[in-house]
Amino acid sequence: MPNKTIYVSDGDLPLYQRAQELAGGNLSAAIAHALRRYVDVEEGRQEGFDEITVRVGPGSGRKMRFSGVLLGQWANSSSNRYEVFRVYRSRTGKFVVHTDRTVEWTAVDAEGRPAESTIEVVDSLEALREKIPPQLYDMVATSAQQPAVEDLDI
Repeated sequence: MPNKTIYVSDGDLPLYQRAQELAGGNLSAAIAHALRRYVDVEEGRQEGFDEITVRVGPGSGRKMRFSGVLLGQWANSSSNRYEVFRVYRSRTGKFVVHTDRTVEWTAVDAEGRPAESTIEVVDSLEALREKIPPQLYDMVATSAQQPAVEDLDI
């Protein structure tokens, strides 16, 4: 196995030591994991995708992260309930639907956030149609035909 030498400044040494502790003593594994994550995010950014972080589950939920482009958003609300749909295209070309809504359209948590958030991934526009409101579908179907990044000849 080839050896690589990494020079660490005195100021960064505590960071490397902590990473090694968290990796169970294997600093190489920690560095490789960080580099894989960095390469994935940076390649996505160069392809025109953003790093998206959403919350999923009851209350404030847990964080989920993916690379994508927002294709459309639609909200429906009244005085005591709401739902928000966001549709993204992922780097793999799938459609990601993130929905925030009050549980049974009647309650929000103590901080005013939706009581339930979900995420669904579908492979095609046809599968997407049944997951989102028709108004949003029309918007997404139009934007899905557009390239994610357009090069301008300026």
